[in-house]
Amino acid sequence: MNAPSPLNIGLFGIGLDAYWPQFAGLKERLEGSVGRVAQKLARPGVEIVNLGLVDTPDRAFAAGREFRRADVDVIFLHVTTYALSSTVLPVVLRAKVPVIILNLQPAPAIDYAAFNRMGDRTQMTGEWLAHCNACPVPEIANVFKRAGVRFHQITGVLDDDPSCWREVDAWVEAARVAAAMYGNRLGLMGHTYGGMLDIQSDVTLQCVTFGTHIEHLEVDELSARRREVTAADLTRRLAEFRTVFDVQPDCPAEDLAEAARTSVALDRLVADYRLGSMAYYYKGTGVAENEATIASIILGTSLLTARGVPVAGEYEVKNVQAMKIMDLFGVGGSFTEYYAMDFNDDVVLMGHDGPGHIAIAQGKTKVRPLKVYHGKVGRGVSVEMAVQHGPVTLLSVIEAEGGKLALLCAEAESVAGPILEIGNTNSRYRFPCGAREFVTRWNSHGPAHHCAVGVGHIAERIEKLAALLGLEAIRVG
Repeated sequence: MNAPSPLNIGLFGIGLDAYWPQFAGLKERLEGSVGRVAQKLARPGVEIVNLGLVDTPDRAFAAGREFRRADVDVIFLHVTTYALSSTVLPVVLRAKVPVIILNLQPAPAIDYAAFNRMGDRTQMTGEWLAHCNACPVPEIANVFKRAGVRFHQITGVLDDDPSCWREVDAWVEAARVAAAMYGNRLGLMGHTYGGMLDIQSDVTLQCVTFGTHIEHLEVDELSARRREVTAADLTRRLAEFRTVFDVQPDCPAEDLAEAARTSVALDRLVADYRLGSMAYYYKGTGVAENEATIASIILGTSLLTARGVPVAGEYEVKNVQAMKIMDLFGVGGSFTEYYAMDFNDDVVLMGHDGPGHIAIAQGKTKVRPLKVYHGKVGRGVSVEMAVQHGPVTLLSVIEAEGGKLALLCAEAESVAGPILEIGNTNSRYRFPCGAREFVTRWNSHGPAHHCAVGVGHIAERIEKLAALLGLEAIRVG
């Protein structure tokens, strides 16, 4: 559903045109380095716009226009040798996207003995210039700072430098997520849960920050689509439920049928509006059809979440943004909050009622019947799952002081142990600083009481995403 557009990466190298007639072969050598970088940046879902060497102001202005026409999402500037900052600034000013400066030498060190044996000082100077990557970086950084250009640096070696290229990969992944968030269609159905002031969100700020498109939906639309679901549709969806979930034997057949009907209708609603994520809540007004729709929504929203359309309950706009970010990073992004603390085992119990990211569950997700949805209308079937044991990352999109968003994250471990078998998602998380200290530190930043959890440790990638978006990143250790 809603496959994102390719990430467009702009790439250029820099040089000084005065060098080319002076040092035979230098230009071709540096062009080869830019080509090598292009090869390393290439991957599925990425388009490389490689403009080669930019070595004059005229070429710089033209390159800026080319990048703008190509709608690049991020620029990688490969510093191949000394170049004038006047041949760099016009490129990035026109494109108006973040810049990653690649300060990459062709080798870990110059072979001094071989270099000094060359004899011909012109050839020696040409060889030196081929290793002169670090020289113009301060000049470029100075001008970028004064021009308000957002830039980040990677310093290392072109080949055989795994840590350097892991960092490059992290920037590419963060840029891919930022590009995919831009234009994501977020459906908002219903209204906020009354009294939860922390989850109130400035939706315009979300659109401005992430490039989100908002579709306001009515519960009636989903109810209307439920009426169109056929018996054959129900049969297929019920069969899918029994394949995907561990449906407990005490689940009433009528509740499963209601959940299947809503699930099929949800898929059609998402397809009609081309949604990439969704948040919902419905208090209930005595309209029985709508109350039945919302009461039977959990299995369908869990399936959608596992298929890349994360769904948050309680109309939690900020948190569904966090869930979408985590899902785009490929690590899940399940809706969660504090349940309790286990001081004996030094863990925090976290989970939530409603949808879960069943693709990151430890084992098969159970479906259990509930006679009441606490604090919400109706009854029916719900999902019970724990997040896969192992490394996890928590992410919260928070509204910071001064009216800006920030990304709050923490790395932890999902650990085995007893959980609350209450038909909700729930897990046990152990933090490096301990449960007591983690809760205090996390709360000190004023997040909403919800967050998203995904598998793996990806705080570094989240920090890079924040940098690309111009947001503060806060890591709780």
